[in-house]
Amino acid sequence: MARQSISFTQPNDEWLKAQVDKKEYSSKSELVNDLIRQARKQQVQINWIRAKLEKAENGGFTSESKNEILALSKSLLDD
Repeated sequence: MARQSISFTQPNDEWLKAQVDKKEYSSKSELVNDLIRQARKQQVQINWIRAKLEKAENGGFTSESKNEILALSKSLLDD
């Protein structure tokens, strides 16, 4: 495992210490690694959502009316 030396602002350091004191984590390193894992997982989700939005935006417009779109949506819920 790579060893790093990092500095924290006082509020962040106090928060990290509080989590360790509450026995949520055994060390600040474990907590920081968990936060990084969570951030990486979130980034995967953000990228997935962004890709879906880009696909929808590039899909163009529909010629269907509001009522047609609503009817189609309701029919999909009934399936």
